Amino acid sequence: MSSSLHSNEKDLEQEQNGQTYDPHAEDPDAEFGGTEARRKLERRLLWKVDARMSILVVIYILNYIDRNNAGAARLRGFETDLNLKDQEFATLLSILYVGYIIMQVPSNMFLNWMGKPSLYLPCCIIIWGVISVLTGITTNFVGALLTRFFLGFVEAAFFPGALFLLSKWYKRNELGLRTAILYCGNIISNAFGALMASGILSGMQGKLGHAAWRWLFYIEGALTIAVAVFAIFILPDFPTNSKWLSPEERALAIRRMEEDAGVGDEEQTEGSTSGFWLAVTDIKVWWLALALTSEVVALSFNAYFPTLSATLGYNTTVSLLLCAPPFVFTAIAAAYVSHHSDKVGERFYHIAGSFGFGILGFIISISTMNTAARYVSLFLMAQSYAGFIVLFAWMSNTFPRPPSKRAVALALMNAFSQLGNIAGSYVWPKNWGPTYRYSYGICIATSGLAIIMCWIFKQYLISLNKKLDEEEEEKGMKVKGFRYML
Repeated sequence: MSSSLHSNEKDLEQEQNGQTYDPHAEDPDAEFGGTEARRKLERRLLWKVDARMSILVVIYILNYIDRNNAGAARLRGFETDLNLKDQEFATLLSILYVGYIIMQVPSNMFLNWMGKPSLYLPCCIIIWGVISVLTGITTNFVGALLTRFFLGFVEAAFFPGALFLLSKWYKRNELGLRTAILYCGNIISNAFGALMASGILSGMQGKLGHAAWRWLFYIEGALTIAVAVFAIFILPDFPTNSKWLSPEERALAIRRMEEDAGVGDEEQTEGSTSGFWLAVTDIKVWWLALALTSEVVALSFNAYFPTLSATLGYNTTVSLLLCAPPFVFTAIAAAYVSHHSDKVGERFYHIAGSFGFGILGFIISISTMNTAARYVSLFLMAQSYAGFIVLFAWMSNTFPRPPSKRAVALALMNAFSQLGNIAGSYVWPKNWGPTYRYSYGICIATSGLAIIMCWIFKQYLISLNKKLDEEEEEKGMKVKGFRYML
């Protein structure tokens, strides 16, 4: 890591030298009517932005329902009807991430250039809803393989795009909670998706001559399309071009981001493609990408959660219903952990603590086949997502400017991490069940590696912050500039 220290700080210094916001101004809030008037305006601005961003949670719920419904369909004839053999089901799961990896960086670069997430993201969502519906009419492995590949290809636009959109509106001490609320869409999808799948799979068998698992794809895909149409009118664009803001609100939205990073480039870099080179040459991007990938392998139990719940010995309906409580608990835990992380301005220990409890869950599952103990372990495993969410917030905090670099960095790290999903698809073969001891062993190793890598990353950021302290002291700067969050 030390090899890139000088170049990274040089980039940051160059950004700060080009700043348009003056932190030494006598009254930086004068244009908003003073400090108290600005505080009221800021509360109103955040309320309006939060209200519009809330639809991202609904979309993310549908995103993961459409992605993971194959796991539920597997319980009601999906493999049998398509004549799947050997590792073909695992291949169907993993092929989605091939397209998902390929398109994330180009998609975010295009989104940054286009500047219209309110149009671009919903269009992508409509297309993936159509593809999800088409999965229901497939009759063989090849047909299912094609729909799954193109589903990932189009879904690639959403999550990195949503992270980038959040980072354009929220400051560092606000981003953790908002990222958690967004990612709760993923978590809730595991609970809500299981409940929806249970209802469809138990009540739609044979309706209009179709198998229940086909109805699962039809209904959930159609729901995605409907929500996407509403999203066109609700999602915000960027602060510089959102028409629903008053001129005063727009000025404050831009000022907030300038103050947060110590550089005012929100209006100056939107069309730049130089961010790609800045991102791929920054070792922090690759280190976080590797740590994220390691934890993604540990979280691979997510796609097989109905299968793991079935090892408790209950029928299909009950097994799906039992999937819900662990993820409801996880959504609550994630909101609390992320809020506390924002409040105290700390990332690493919140990540490590959550991953540690997840490892405890894996150990319990290895150690016993007792029904109650294994169900408790599912709760512990699921809450690992709380730390995973904080890790995403840490990623956003670490690459504040320029926006073109942040867009590529977020997409690149998330895209690279999907290699963990491809590998994770093969971590849970049927012949390792019902104990799945080897699977849990792999999860313990990869989660432990993620903790170690995050600790090393923290030490590196500490050294960068010390270097920035020394530079400011040499220049005689009285106001403290940007510092990496630890």
